Amino acid sequence: MRVISRLDIKGEKLIKGIKFEGLRPIGCPIQKAQEYYNAGIDEIICIDTVASLYGRNNAVKLVKEISKNIFLPITVCGGIRTIQDASNIILSGADKIGINTAAVENPKFLTILAKEFGSQSIVLSVEAKKKSPSKWEVFVKSGRDPTGIDVKLWIKKAVDLGIGSVLLTSIDNDGTKLGFDKELCKEVFDICEVPLVISGGLGKIKDLKILTDNSGINGFAVASAFHNNLLTINEIKKFLIDYNINVKD
Repeated sequence: MRVISRLDIKGEKLIKGIKFEGLRPIGCPIQKAQEYYNAGIDEIICIDTVASLYGRNNAVKLVKEISKNIFLPITVCGGIRTIQDASNIILSGADKIGINTAAVENPKFLTILAKEFGSQSIVLSVEAKKKSPSKWEVFVKSGRDPTGIDVKLWIKKAVDLGIGSVLLTSIDNDGTKLGFDKELCKEVFDICEVPLVISGGLGKIKDLKILTDNSGINGFAVASAFHNNLLTINEIKKFLIDYNINVKD
């Protein structure tokens, strides 16, 4: 089980909102990344929240700074539209790249990336919003634009196209600190054939009970609960160990 820090970034600022809205600056992503690394985080995900909206990616400089003194897997999402974009991110120090908008616009891009960098380096980033019972829709451009695509069908297709893992974010639960979307996680867990990381809603230690009910979930990404000092990495790992869930030391 991987405990992952999620850093949502706009420009050079660490930001956070609720349900992808009301984004406000809360600090420096480089400092936060170092703080979480020192505290024992397993991985870091950096998401440029406006890259796809503005058709650009500013993550290279940031990842170079973060990776100078941090030696663990880093995933970068946002605005990656070409092989060159992906190569620049990997060369800057990232281990994996997350694709959302560009994949929806051109699904074959996932296969191209997987062949170029290896499936293990390609993460399908899914922003999911509930539309009706047992049905969620894929959104792009940081939750701004609906696509009409069913989340479960999209994940199945992306796996066939060569992705190595899925980052699943619940727009409805993001930043609410009310817990993960259990129904969404269960539905996706049942059909996902690659490692699954869930995100959106962690606020209390009891919210992690979902991991004992869906043992195939491979990790979870935390933003608000860490940024607001609601939970520590140590107490999260202790909880997981108490429930006999394997974690990194």
